[in-house]
Amino acid sequence: MTPAQYVEQKAAASGSSFYYAFLFLPAPRRAAITAFYAFCREVDDVVDDAIDLGVAATKLAWWVQEVAQAYAGRPSHPVMLALMPLAPHYGITQHHLHSVIQGCQMDLEQTRYLDYANLQRYCHLVAGVVGEVAASIFGQTQTQTTVYAHTLGQALQLTNIIRDVGEDAQRGRIYLPVSELQQFDVKAHAILKRLPSERFTALMQFQAQRAHALYDEALALLPAADHRSQKPGLMMASIYRALLREIEAQGFPVLTQRVRLTPLRKFWLAWKVQALGRL
Repeated sequence: MTPAQYVEQKAAASGSSFYYAFLFLPAPRRAAITAFYAFCREVDDVVDDAIDLGVAATKLAWWVQEVAQAYAGRPSHPVMLALMPLAPHYGITQHHLHSVIQGCQMDLEQTRYLDYANLQRYCHLVAGVVGEVAASIFGQTQTQTTVYAHTLGQALQLTNIIRDVGEDAQRGRIYLPVSELQQFDVKAHAILKRLPSERFTALMQFQAQRAHALYDEALALLPAADHRSQKPGLMMASIYRALLREIEAQGFPVLTQRVRLTPLRKFWLAWKVQALGRL
């Protein structure tokens, strides 16, 4: 299997909504975003699949070294072999990749976030930086597009957090800020035991309103000159916002089930942005 085939398989196997947005890109840009996304999946899987935190920390430390070796001209992992020939052309730096790893390291070291400001720092590393790299690959020409990409990345990550509350609880993690749990009188042990309540629903409505506000802010920040080039990001916004609305429509059953959109619906939402240019 070639490095290009490896990253393609890694991206497709994830079943992520991101993959649908990649399908409409020209081949060189699709190769770059697929390799970068495969890198993000590799380091994220280290944490999500972790049984022994010490082993996971060792694996992330290996990735730090692999990134350094790759940028010194000696990549060894198939992901880095696929990514490195494309990284200079699309402005993907060592700092970008280390930021993604740093965000994953936070998952090993931290299972609670005191307030929203602390959660924003995490979202910046695991989603804002990813958005920045993606915007560059898609064909950014305006500096303000970076701000748009970071804001959209945060909206996407908050949607993930809302969707995955129950699954994260099974891993002992609660990303919802402690200060906001207190504000809505939701106990951490009730989330860890996956016990729904009216107070929990009110808390999730608050989280959803914040995510919607970030989607609106991101869309307002996108310069008109970059609207066409950033269509893949807009596809992701359309798919994830539809997912958020589906979770809302079902009454936030996220403690006990994972709400999903069908592959056909994801493809339709992506195609609509590609063909009509709107969400």
